[in-house]
Amino acid sequence: MQPLASVILKKGKEESMERFHPWVFSGAIDRIDGAIEEGDLVSVSRSDGKIIGYGHCAIGSIAVRIFSFGVTIPGDDFWKNRVDQAYILRQQTGLTDAPGTNVYRLIHGEGDGMPGLIADYYNGTVVLQAHTVGMWLVRKAITDALKAVLGTKLIAVYDKSAKTLPFKANIEAKDGYLYGTSSAGEVLEHGNRFRVDWLEGQKTGFFIDQRENRKLLASFAQGKSVLNMFCYTGGFSFSAMQGGALLVHSVDSSAKAIEQTNENVELNFPGDTRHESFVADAFDFMQEIKTKYDVIVLDPPAFAKHRNALSQALQGYKRLNAKAFQQIRPHGILFTFSCSQVVTRNNFREAVFSAAAVAGREVRILHQLSQPVDHPINIYHPEGEYLKGLVLYVE
Repeated sequence: MQPLASVILKKGKEESMERFHPWVFSGAIDRIDGAIEEGDLVSVSRSDGKIIGYGHCAIGSIAVRIFSFGVTIPGDDFWKNRVDQAYILRQQTGLTDAPGTNVYRLIHGEGDGMPGLIADYYNGTVVLQAHTVGMWLVRKAITDALKAVLGTKLIAVYDKSAKTLPFKANIEAKDGYLYGTSSAGEVLEHGNRFRVDWLEGQKTGFFIDQRENRKLLASFAQGKSVLNMFCYTGGFSFSAMQGGALLVHSVDSSAKAIEQTNENVELNFPGDTRHESFVADAFDFMQEIKTKYDVIVLDPPAFAKHRNALSQALQGYKRLNAKAFQQIRPHGILFTFSCSQVVTRNNFREAVFSAAAVAGREVRILHQLSQPVDHPINIYHPEGEYLKGLVLYVE
């Protein structure tokens, strides 16, 4: 191995890293000893030369993502050990052999000590997404680790990083299988069947993070009319139908998403006339829904991906939720979410509370929701809490 370059921090800038926060911001760096390229393994040291840990360097405000704290250089078994620990967590929480569920997130970036890497398990196929060049460069080692840890439970590993790698890196990545092969297939979630298209679908093919929240919705759906906004492939819709809803409407601006929703509804409830879907803009659709719905689900895409878009995003959440509050039936239930990392839990609550005040409705909080156990939050990295949700009773 060639000698590692060393990132030396400015005096006084080591505090957060010594508390195991994995991000080194460019403004905290005093100098770099040695030549580096995007994705290289580097050491991170205090101004006095004491090594804090090792990570991958990157272009941008987050200059290094530390994945190993301490003075020992990560060895050959490092990635296998990390994948093994991630798998043990899913075993301990009952996901790896859950009856009626064979889809879960296996690696969740900083939450599993692998910043910049996502791995989702779809009934034998693991779909990888690298968000840093460093993680993309070790994809073969990650694949070998997955083979060793999962054994016969692993059919294939598909790399879907071409669109998630930073464009400044100038990496010509192509999506494709790193191990085995499998067609976009069918998975189970709480007994519901889903067709997952990891080749062409959004993210890795499915939004696994709403699994438990979809199950919760089923408990509120009996005998109700339900509107599922931003439905994507319809997960909340069939949970409502599974819970005994009288009527379920699914809305998305993407015709492809609605096509997938209709296919998935037919998989689970063939010929069921309770469901109808619409290709429409959310704000347009919600202009004149009046008091048609007892339950409304608002699960929009991230309104803010960067901090400079925060103010505009909060106004968007306020407008959207105000429309729902104004038109939901008396004694209605609103499930409302934000998946924007830069929107804090308090930011989101304030936007929703402002919307309730605009609508002039009495509102009570029944549940405060977050991401599930397979999307763990590193206690030293609070930025990992990206999914926020509220279940609200509207008088």
